[in-house]
Amino acid sequence: MITLDDAVAHRLGRRTASRVAGLGAGVLVLALLLSLSLAVGTRGIPLGSVWTALLNPGDGSRESIIVWQLRMPRTLLGIVVGAALAIAGVVMQAVSRNPLAEPGILGVNAGAALSVVLAISVLGVADAGDYVWFALAGAVLATALVYGLGVRTAGRGDGVQGRARLVLAGAALTACFGAVTGTVTMFDANTFDSYRFWVVGSLANRDTAVLGHVLPFIVAGALVALALGPRLNALALGEDVGISLGVRPGRVRFGGLVAITLLGGAATAAAGPISFVGLLVPHALRLVLGHDVRWLLAYSVVAGPILVLAADIAGRVVARPGELEVGIVTAFAGAPVLLWLVTRRAGRPA
Repeated sequence: MITLDDAVAHRLGRRTASRVAGLGAGVLVLALLLSLSLAVGTRGIPLGSVWTALLNPGDGSRESIIVWQLRMPRTLLGIVVGAALAIAGVVMQAVSRNPLAEPGILGVNAGAALSVVLAISVLGVADAGDYVWFALAGAVLATALVYGLGVRTAGRGDGVQGRARLVLAGAALTACFGAVTGTVTMFDANTFDSYRFWVVGSLANRDTAVLGHVLPFIVAGALVALALGPRLNALALGEDVGISLGVRPGRVRFGGLVAITLLGGAATAAAGPISFVGLLVPHALRLVLGHDVRWLLAYSVVAGPILVLAADIAGRVVARPGELEVGIVTAFAGAPVLLWLVTRRAGRPA
């Protein structure tokens, strides 16, 4: 005789197996896109030659040089940046309890951009590799200001009031930072010329040193996010229920902001502002997986890189012999989806 508990356990087991299988399928798709990213470009390389170059990295052939020195750093950076932005988006939407939120709402992008502009204009920084540290510092400072102005002004920072003030503080500081950035670039042509290549969001012309600079921050942010998964699930049931389960909303929200800052700040520092990844990936995964933050985080590690690599490959194909930066492609793809999500939510009853 099958009891109710046995039926529930069997159903949960099937659901878990299905999700694990889906995650495995995502890994296969990511592996295919990785191969295409190494093969597609101004000079196309057959996939067979790509694998030959991968297996013989030091043979000195033209294909090996292109694969290892030009496209491999770009591809690896796309994987890391995509995962970071997607994880940050999951945490941001869970912390704010707003499915339309993304890391940029905390001023991460605006703070990084302002810091880079000031580094170029005031300090004369000319090496794009040095932008990483200034962009990361600007992202950290922006998030700290948002937390201080938003959460602290709402007492403990719990409940709807704390979340609303957090979003409002982020929007206000983003506008202020954007105004200062625009003013500096308007009156300093040299700064604008250097800044415009970073601000579009691109994986091109980034070497492995850039990846090495940001990888520790992204790994740390991802570990914090994964550790917060069960607590974010508890908070999704409501502040009172979360507290009854032993969760402290203020601490969880602060931990979430730390994760978002590390992930979003490091990704923006490495590749420039790439919009909509932190919005589209969590929302798409939520339609398939539901609202379990733990599974959303696990899938975002794969789905984020899939979106970024697909956008980067598309940018190389549609504008041959030139290319469109990945930030432009994600903006083209993300803007219509955002409008659809907004109108879809607006049509729901309050």
